[in-house]
Amino acid sequence: MSEQPLLDVSDDTGLGKVEIAPEVIEVITGIAASEVEGLSSMRGNFASGVVERFGKKSHGKGVKVELTDAGILIDLYVVLNFGVSIPEVAQKLQTNIRQTVKNMTALEIAEINIHVVGVQMESKETTEENE
Repeated sequence: MSEQPLLDVSDDTGLGKVEIAPEVIEVITGIAASEVEGLSSMRGNFASGVVERFGKKSHGKGVKVELTDAGILIDLYVVLNFGVSIPEVAQKLQTNIRQTVKNMTALEIAEINIHVVGVQMESKETTEENE
């Protein structure tokens, strides 16, 4: 089993140590992203798809967190709704994620890269209801 690096976020207060696992940042990022209007879904891998089929929501789906010497790098793989402004939604995603992670962990993020991997067209059911 490989040891995951942990982020040490504790100040030198003598009370102990506070560490945050990268998976926690993935979950925070996933929840913050889902709050943004225009996001249809996030792309996951096979394992997260299987987990969701069994009823467990995978909040880290479509999020990749890397710890580097330059800082924390976040890659987000998203599917947006048809008709939204991609640059606007991407900027809102970056802003909301940066602010949420900062509020919850006091960590600064070096980069948040948004990868638009698809566009969700309107479903047939909603168009039939509108007629």
